[in-house]
Amino acid sequence: MTIGLYTLTSPLHNEAAVNASSAEFISAIEAALGLEFDFRGPDFSDYGSHDLDIVYVRTGGTEGLFKEVMGRMEGPIRILTSGKSNSLAASMEILSYLNRQGRTGEIIHGSITYIADRIRILAKVQEARNRLSGIRLGIIGAPSDWLIASVADRPAYAENLGVTLTDIPIHDVVTEYHKASTENLGEAAEKAKAEFEAKAPKALHQYADGAFKIYKALKNIIRRHNLSGLTIRCFDLLDTIGNTGCLALAILNAEGFPAGCEGDVPTLMTMAIGNALTGVSGFQANPSRIDPETGEMLLAHCTIPLNMVRKYGFDTHFESGIGVAICGEMPLGDATILKVSGDLTRVFCCEAELLENRSEKDLCRTQTVLRIKGNGAERKAVCSEYFLKNPIGNHHVVFPGSHKDLFEAFCQF
Repeated sequence: MTIGLYTLTSPLHNEAAVNASSAEFISAIEAALGLEFDFRGPDFSDYGSHDLDIVYVRTGGTEGLFKEVMGRMEGPIRILTSGKSNSLAASMEILSYLNRQGRTGEIIHGSITYIADRIRILAKVQEARNRLSGIRLGIIGAPSDWLIASVADRPAYAENLGVTLTDIPIHDVVTEYHKASTENLGEAAEKAKAEFEAKAPKALHQYADGAFKIYKALKNIIRRHNLSGLTIRCFDLLDTIGNTGCLALAILNAEGFPAGCEGDVPTLMTMAIGNALTGVSGFQANPSRIDPETGEMLLAHCTIPLNMVRKYGFDTHFESGIGVAICGEMPLGDATILKVSGDLTRVFCCEAELLENRSEKDLCRTQTVLRIKGNGAERKAVCSEYFLKNPIGNHHVVFPGSHKDLFEAFCQF
């Protein structure tokens, strides 16, 4: 990660005095970050060449200087200020001007710890944007018929994230399935195969070869279309193959490849964003029960990334009673729930505590109970005002750990 630091200093201030004043401030930030800035000074000619670029407003009276160099800057502009020599006032004027021009940015200001933490988050955000830019996500089949609100805005994905959607007929999976074998599956799949052979009930063994062949078929499609993620109209496999994609998706996600169910593209995009930011694809799940008074909810689905669970077992797919589904147990503790709308205009993000894992017979096989963080009124507001009055579709994605600041920083820009 390279971070370029560019400076704006009013000619009314003594350069040597400003340099001396700034040195301690910058050194403290570098020490907290554990890396050194690429200090470029007032030369903005290569602005945009680093993983992250920051404009360090060192004094007041720099607003005009900023206007002169702003044309060279693309994307959101991050403004660092120490608060000395009227630098914060100038930064606020600059940011107000940016907003009036329809541009986005923010002022990074506060304690050394806060500044370092914020820069660290922004660096991760930029890294994630770089990972997403230029990728192709596959839609195998079409969104399931019941996803009447989960529509993807393809131009918005391309313009804002550089992501292209590729349509692939479900028949291609069936064709690859019939050509596939269960040999040379790869490390993650071989590990899952060993787990299956050791733990799966005998009644499921009739579905094992088919489940792993679906995985192999999807891997072949990934290579053919150069995909970085996919979602599949998985219920069509029940009739065409007599099996489900739950196990295949669990393995693909464990390999760092966002893979979703039911052809739900907005949920796949949410998983891809989370994967780029945290390295985990997340658990795509349906809220099955919500208690607005306690802020507790039960989320369930028949697949989960195998690298998200502390242990797992196998069962049939819930709705059909066939195939191989995952009964996973996530570690208890901090979690974050995320959902991005199909047109990228809305984001829901909240932190929660994972309280327990369940195994009820009348729900999808992986079941988690989470409680929204906050006081009683805050928990009730999230449940009643968002989930029960204005949700973004039915599927939401659960990530282990507390990532609200990171997710919100990504979606802000």
